Amino acid sequence: MPPAKQLAKIVAGLLVIAALIIAFRVLPVGDWLRHFQTYVRGLGALGYVLYIVVYALCNVAFVPASILTLGAGAIFGFVGGTIVVVIGATLGATLSFLLARTVMRKRVEEMTANNARFRALDRAIASEGTKIVFLSRLAVVFPFTYINYAFGLTAIPLWRYVAATFIGILPATAAFVFVGAAATNAATTSTSSITKIIYIAGGVMALIVSVLIGRIATKAIKRAGVGGGE
Repeated sequence: MPPAKQLAKIVAGLLVIAALIIAFRVLPVGDWLRHFQTYVRGLGALGYVLYIVVYALCNVAFVPASILTLGAGAIFGFVGGTIVVVIGATLGATLSFLLARTVMRKRVEEMTANNARFRALDRAIASEGTKIVFLSRLAVVFPFTYINYAFGLTAIPLWRYVAATFIGILPATAAFVFVGAAATNAATTSTSSITKIIYIAGGVMALIVSVLIGRIATKAIKRAGVGGGE
């Protein structure tokens, strides 16, 4: 990933944190979140299940789930939000994979027919399936919702695909959930300014680490013969 794109991702993350804090200050977002938290907690385990199902369906329907990822951090906190998003994303990725192998196979074949990067990916998976799926999740070399379907056309076994996806999405998921949780804590808690600065700094560091991990994975996947880039 070029340095300019890495910097752009970090800047975008900073803008997200700033926007969330401003939203909390200008709009009654804090009250909305507290009401939603109360609603979710009132549902018990069903509240978490509902969020997971909605997240999974967004993935299947090609709906970017970035807002839901940040929202999970704001609503469930870092640990709970990470668990909810990782399960939801993995479930959505699995459903897309299975659809591509069954009822949507012809449609997905048409989508990938003229994609040179997918052909390179398919060849790489033939020799190093699990490793390539894992690296592609870390590096984000393809759009997440698109590649879920494309992977269904490859020969990788389902269980290996699920395992590589689950582990591979953890770093980026944790980073963005932490950003949502940190921005919420910084904007809504009554703690000192120093504590709020620590929350914000933690969110920035999480983004930087995520970008660095993605850069390492991108180089590795290029060495395997699959083109990088967004």
